[in-house]
Amino acid sequence: MDKAQLEIRDQINNLRTVLQEHNHNYYVLDNPTISDYEFDMLLKQLQELEEKHPEFHDPNSPTLRVGGEVTKNFDTVSHEFRMYSLDNSYSKEDLLDWEKRIRKIVGEAPVSYTCELKYDGASISISYENGTLLRAVTRGDGFQGDDVTTNIKTIRSVPLKLKGDYPEKFDIRGEIILPFDGFNKMNEARVAAGEDPYMNPRNTASGSLKLQDSAEVAKRPLDCLLYNITGNNTGISSQIESLEKARAWGFKVPDAAKLAQNMDEVFEFINYWDEHRSGLPYETDGVVIKVNSMDQQDELGHTAKAPRWAMAYKFKSEQATTILNSITYQVGRTGAITPVANLEPVLLAGTTVKRASLHNADQIEKLDVRVGDTVYVEKGGEIIPKIMGVDLSKRSKDVGPTIYITHCPECGTELERKEGEAQHYCPNQYGCPPQITGRIQHFISRKAMDIDGLGAETVELLFNEGLIKDYADLYKLKKEEVIPLERMAEKSAENLVMGIEKSKEIPFERVLYAIGIRFVGETVAKKLARHFKSIDALKEASFEQLVQVDEIGDKIAQSVNEFFADETNVDIIDRLNAYGVQLKISEAQLEGQTDKLSGKIFVVSGVFAKVSRNELKKLIEDNGGKVSSSISSKTTFVVAGENMGPSKRQKAEGLGIAIISEDDFLAMIQ
Repeated sequence: MDKAQLEIRDQINNLRTVLQEHNHNYYVLDNPTISDYEFDMLLKQLQELEEKHPEFHDPNSPTLRVGGEVTKNFDTVSHEFRMYSLDNSYSKEDLLDWEKRIRKIVGEAPVSYTCELKYDGASISISYENGTLLRAVTRGDGFQGDDVTTNIKTIRSVPLKLKGDYPEKFDIRGEIILPFDGFNKMNEARVAAGEDPYMNPRNTASGSLKLQDSAEVAKRPLDCLLYNITGNNTGISSQIESLEKARAWGFKVPDAAKLAQNMDEVFEFINYWDEHRSGLPYETDGVVIKVNSMDQQDELGHTAKAPRWAMAYKFKSEQATTILNSITYQVGRTGAITPVANLEPVLLAGTTVKRASLHNADQIEKLDVRVGDTVYVEKGGEIIPKIMGVDLSKRSKDVGPTIYITHCPECGTELERKEGEAQHYCPNQYGCPPQITGRIQHFISRKAMDIDGLGAETVELLFNEGLIKDYADLYKLKKEEVIPLERMAEKSAENLVMGIEKSKEIPFERVLYAIGIRFVGETVAKKLARHFKSIDALKEASFEQLVQVDEIGDKIAQSVNEFFADETNVDIIDRLNAYGVQLKISEAQLEGQTDKLSGKIFVVSGVFAKVSRNELKKLIEDNGGKVSSSISSKTTFVVAGENMGPSKRQKAEGLGIAIISEDDFLAMIQ
């Protein structure tokens, strides 16, 4: 590179650095130090230099924030660190109960909390390597989402390059939101152009992420608020520190967060923002409370769906009144009947509500809800509309009580209701169309077989055309059979058949979840797969053998036995096996599994040097042991790392439970 080229390269790099700093001042700090005109002139100068010298291209140049790249299909990407949901609470009593559960695990050690506002937007995970934006992925199902990097780069408050002492590699999570001002201006422009206005900022922000033309995304005044850093060896010891660090690295982090030393201070934060949230520039529907210490977060761990160390407190939901026009009944894949209230459309929390769940016959009786009533509708947790009550003062004398249906609305079979269960069921599981298609739709879903090119509508189409009658039939489909279907071109048919073929690689634990045994969700499927290791062994398992498995109770054991006692189910499983679906744990998985720790219960506490806490727990399970979150008389060993809570150590010593080191444990499984 000659002297002239070096000078041009340095000029380009200097302009990029200056523009990034001004961009940060304007969009993150809300403190511009130059005029818009001066900024635009600098940007234009950089664009001209980059056009003349493409050899100095940088995918994270400030000039690329205007978008222009078109994405026809968004790639599905696995999250390196799962994006969990949050458990919700609706009262201060719920939060006090949560605190008690925390205390059971961490003992008497001091616990402080970080309180943050819960912004209502579209969740995003952004990966950085060596201070440069690498990838942005939507939440999806928590395990994997859509790669929307090109669109995220157009959002000015998302830093393309970081500053300061950032870790080499990490993910940062947050919400893509649309401020009220920007949303209102967008709607004014739509109305002026004769178009319908958007319904609410959250849905508009979420929909923006999936626009194919990034130039269109760049026109929308989206913002990005960050709140959680995830990764290995980040050097961060608390949640409040992570917010401060992220702010220093260049991220837009809301400044409302507060460190609370106890629940009284948490309640003060909630009370303040419940009263003042109307003045915020964004939608917010509650407060997120997190245990502040990262060591304590590690100790508390996660349930199958959510972290034990965090809780969302939801502000009281908005309520509206409307007319109940009719009640219809839906049939689920298990045959469960759900009554649905069809309402006179009403605007509620930014969306038009036309339907609400009535749950079951007991709920209808409890509310004494009748067709023609004026009802109070609320969004449960701001998401699912539900009927909260009836305005009896407006009830007509002609309105009679609701009589719950006695026969299936789809196949006419008489409904059953088992003792102790709230819902009615249609027992015609192999002859009732919604049950058949529902089981197939569950089988192909993302967390199950994740079959590309096959959605709920296509399943209905294939079933109605007589091409499939159960999920095993999917594996005999041929491209020639699928092409004649409505809206199915040759490429679509090819993708569908290829997606079905690829699903044969899905591991056994997900296949077990996919086949849809009642009460066998993701977590239970993993436990059964790890214990029995094959569908044949599970099929032959007795009730007594099933209930001996960790966390498998009578209800699940009975359901598994009933499933395999049905010859139709056995035939479907045999056909799946013949088609090459994974119905046992692979040799590679079995290689690392032993029974060395069978019958032993471990509690893991503290910070470890050689393996992470999660890796240690996996090693316990891979070797046949059980991991428990709290110490009891049933605990066999406590694996103690650095910073183990003194109360936990005291409890273990009091019960005479052996406390072993990380090295002791690793030697145990050699």
